[in-house]
Amino acid sequence: MTQPAFVSRFRFFGILTVVAVYLLILVGGIVRSTGSGMGCPDWPKCFGTWVPPTDISQLPANYKEIYTEQRVAKNQRIATTLDGLGFEKVAAQIFAHPTQFIETDFNVTKTWIEYVNRLLGALIGVFIFLAVVLALPYWRRDPPVFWLTFGAFLLTGFQGWLGSLVVSTNLLPEMVTVHMALALVIVAMLIYAVDRSQQSSTGQIRPGSVTESVADTGLMSWLWLVAVLTFVQIIIGTQVREQVDLVAAAADQQNRAGWVEQLGSVFYIHRSFSIALLLVNLYVARRLYATRSEALRSLTTSVLVLLGVEILAGVLLSYFALPAAIQPVHLMVATLLFGVQFLLIIRHRRQIKTQVQATSTGFVA
Repeated sequence: MTQPAFVSRFRFFGILTVVAVYLLILVGGIVRSTGSGMGCPDWPKCFGTWVPPTDISQLPANYKEIYTEQRVAKNQRIATTLDGLGFEKVAAQIFAHPTQFIETDFNVTKTWIEYVNRLLGALIGVFIFLAVVLALPYWRRDPPVFWLTFGAFLLTGFQGWLGSLVVSTNLLPEMVTVHMALALVIVAMLIYAVDRSQQSSTGQIRPGSVTESVADTGLMSWLWLVAVLTFVQIIIGTQVREQVDLVAAAADQQNRAGWVEQLGSVFYIHRSFSIALLLVNLYVARRLYATRSEALRSLTTSVLVLLGVEILAGVLLSYFALPAAIQPVHLMVATLLFGVQFLLIIRHRRQIKTQVQATSTGFVA
């Protein structure tokens, strides 16, 4: 049966948005590894303009004082608002964090790296808005597709506002962690919406289209476990990255070979946790390969490849003085791994549902 045109259009922009989000995560990793997070001291503009300067001569002599004063004033307003809403602890952390009083020297390379990061974020906003518009036909046809896309759109807007707080608080660690976690939630919502939109419009099962016992009905809880463990590992990794930033700043970006030794216990938790993650993934992969679903087997292979690359990148970071080029790769592969694991959950759940329907109707090959 030929798909309606709106299905292919939504799928195109949905996939385009997911790819753009992953690119943004990669660029965000490059921003962190190059220390460009404060390349633009204000938000949404950069040094007060929509196109950032290319030379320090374009800035006033007291630009540090100007942007520090603006940042502190903004943080005061945010802290007051949060305190009024009952978030006293968060408000105190934002307002009292000492990094908000530290202004970074202008560096044209870092400024433009951060600017590209923001441009890509704005582009994602356009893509996801178009995806919402193209999801309107699903409002009645399949409401979860529309509402997942619309929810991702709202979260993307919130993510942009949160990005402004990350800049305003001069990369406050808690803000960076929440920023990363929310990006993973957006990815999961979009993946589910795009994948669900491709289901048959009739929902009917063709005779002979389902093979008996394709799905392992006892595997769903294990699939959720590996996805949750990967999510937690990424969050722990974000906290490790925050410690790396603190150590690097204290060392004035020098003596990189000694940074790992100065990291706290969270680094060793992150490293040890990867062993447990590997073992659980291998167990789940063995059970998935035992099914007769080529689609599940293919996704399982992708998971194992990504997991291998991720572990290799982690080893290189741990034993070769945290090479800057590997840091964004490590983050990018981890988020890709989470995305494929989440897609496995969706596909496996659908196969179980389809198999049950096929069995009840007698459409089993």
